[in-house]
Amino acid sequence: MKYQIRHETRYRYTEAVTNSQHDLHLLPCDLPHQRCLSSGLEIQPTSSVCQERVDYFGNRATHLVLAVPHSTLTVIAQSRVEVVAPGTLAPEEDLAWEEAAAEIAQRHTDLHAQEMSFPSPFIVPWEDLRRYSLQSFSAGRPMLSGCLALMHRLRDDFSYDPRATTIATPLEEVFSKRRGVCQDLAHLMIACLRGLGLSARYVSGYLVTSPPPGQPRLVGADASHAWLSVFSPRFGFVDLDPTNNTIVGDRHITLGIGRDFGDVTPLRGVILGGGRHELHVAVDVEPSEG
Repeated sequence: MKYQIRHETRYRYTEAVTNSQHDLHLLPCDLPHQRCLSSGLEIQPTSSVCQERVDYFGNRATHLVLAVPHSTLTVIAQSRVEVVAPGTLAPEEDLAWEEAAAEIAQRHTDLHAQEMSFPSPFIVPWEDLRRYSLQSFSAGRPMLSGCLALMHRLRDDFSYDPRATTIATPLEEVFSKRRGVCQDLAHLMIACLRGLGLSARYVSGYLVTSPPPGQPRLVGADASHAWLSVFSPRFGFVDLDPTNNTIVGDRHITLGIGRDFGDVTPLRGVILGGGRHELHVAVDVEPSEG
């Protein structure tokens, strides 16, 4: 499938910003299942510096410097990508989850997979969450089978509520309230898995806005979306979307991967001046011909 993506971010400030610097993760990366066919950024006011680089995790990152006074900042990212659906999985044929955790702990996997088993700034497992996770991981259960069971439980136990949390809401509060957004559910499931010694990473991206005829519209399709990728020593990284209780297919477009949201924030920065601000974000993802 090929898709056209338009992601607009607009800040309005009550006072002039005299200088600002921003880091962006708004350009899709190339992956085994995804190819970026074209991409570009439109920035108003015109930046004095706009540098693209590849970050530590292999994502495309852009650094902006705006050295002119401005009361609005508009960033429009437009991309065209091709996504291939993953092959069929056989969860029951995976290693037992204890064996997978042992391989990760003994460094029998690659460095990237191992580092995704440790706590990170937004994801620090705790004992109550570990006990919750173990309800889906009985002794000897194949790892991916346990991951799917955990994902199903999260969907049943938690409500999608965009008013319940902010980026600053601790995971313990999300867990106790049983409410949150896609970012919270991704963080929470990653914490569950890391608490068992397994490896999982955070994925930032998009969902197709208009589903095919007869298929349900997925939650989070009008904004940036988030899910996770769990590492199986037998199958490699497998993407799971706990918000929609599904294995990720060709209706998800990946922007970037990291330990948690902080590694792949779409746009963040430091400004001088500005007063208060209003933020508007609009995302549109549509099938593309040709």
